[in-house]
Amino acid sequence: MPEPQEKLSLKETLKLLFGASKGFWLVNVVNFGDGIAYFGILNLMTLFLGLKGLGMPDDLTSWSVSLFTGLVTLFMFGGGFISDRIGVRRALTLCLVMLLGGRLLLVFAPGLSSAPLASFGLFGTDILLSPSFLLCWGGLLLMAFGEGVIQPALYAGVKEYTDARTATMSYSILYAIMNLGIVMESFVSPYIRTDAPFIKAGGREIMGLGLGISGVFWLCIAVTAAMLLVHLGFFTAKVEARDRVAGDAPAEQAEKYKTFSQKLKELPFLDARFMFFIFALLPVRTLFAHQWLTMPDYIMRCFPPEVGSKYEWITALNPIIIVIFVPLIAAFTSRVNVVTMMIIGTAISAVTTFLLVPGPDLTALLAYVILFSFGEAVWSSRFLEYVADIAPAGRVGAYMGLAGIPWFLAKFTTGLYSGKVLSYFVPAAGPRDSSSMWFIYALIACVTPLTLILARRWLTAPLAAGVPATKN
Repeated sequence: MPEPQEKLSLKETLKLLFGASKGFWLVNVVNFGDGIAYFGILNLMTLFLGLKGLGMPDDLTSWSVSLFTGLVTLFMFGGGFISDRIGVRRALTLCLVMLLGGRLLLVFAPGLSSAPLASFGLFGTDILLSPSFLLCWGGLLLMAFGEGVIQPALYAGVKEYTDARTATMSYSILYAIMNLGIVMESFVSPYIRTDAPFIKAGGREIMGLGLGISGVFWLCIAVTAAMLLVHLGFFTAKVEARDRVAGDAPAEQAEKYKTFSQKLKELPFLDARFMFFIFALLPVRTLFAHQWLTMPDYIMRCFPPEVGSKYEWITALNPIIIVIFVPLIAAFTSRVNVVTMMIIGTAISAVTTFLLVPGPDLTALLAYVILFSFGEAVWSSRFLEYVADIAPAGRVGAYMGLAGIPWFLAKFTTGLYSGKVLSYFVPAAGPRDSSSMWFIYALIACVTPLTLILARRWLTAPLAAGVPATKN
């Protein structure tokens, strides 16, 4: 365990960060662009694959999106090891190439026939095999691999290219910059997608381009290509060697003097409190999966068309709040125990879901998105900091990947039932009961803060001899 470093003031921390190395900011260029492209596609994926797009029924759509998001996290397990082995710069190059190829396959999929060639049942869902569906799934697979590599590579990049004293703010800035990209894409998306009035200014009305979801996806492809060119042109081997603060050589040297038993004890799988901690977040993480599995069709089916045409603006409230509040909360709560922040943040996100229970109401929907996002801002970046801090030098990518196991389970398992629940409570046609749906989902999410409260004393108790106790 490294010696604790001198605590910096907020002003000193910001001064160090904004004077950070070129490598740190080049990592965040990729982070920013991927925030635009990944979430620009993810926010519209259920609509693109569904009955109004590629033609998949609700249950197959949710299954496909859930499999994609689950594979992203699954590939993070191996992606972390890839990042540690070949380095951050090469890992980012690899994933950008994969992402570009996958996004091209996805956008070309509707051009092929959707007539089923065969079908089979899986997890209670009819899997229809058609040329367009197969090309779509091929694109999703490539994209999932690319995202599985890029996430731990970005986290590892922050640790390698910043001073350890600025850890809390570094990860909050990483998270905020990604969300800034989401905000920008979400604002432009309705202008590209619909031909409805986009904005009114000075008595003039600007209409949307009406290019559909595919038009938004082409924007995401262009951003991915631009990221790849910038990365190849500016993030050179010379920059990597010059700017890296935390290299792998010391870690490799230290490994020579460790016994097999010592190495085994460093694996997070054998840390009971760490494993309990990350799995306790599973129930509330299902709400995050519902933001792209359930929310798009809920808004399109339960609200007037003028609300649906600005769907991206509603979802953009989340990254706007993240951009503003994550760095601020991180700066003013850096001394607060991680478990305390998790309890507060997850409780806010879970309890505010009950705002949707009375039924479709725009004011309640906006209040839910705002408060849910504020809850996310309370604990999100602190979780990343916690995992990176306990990881041995040279293993950050691997630890980040392994810490994503509960997130993988949340994304994958939620999609196995969300489509059927949506069809039952909020069908495309017929009577709808969104109140019961959101009541069930809110109860599930409340399990997380309650579990953390019950286990707080154990989670915050002093660690093994020689390791500092957690801050209370």
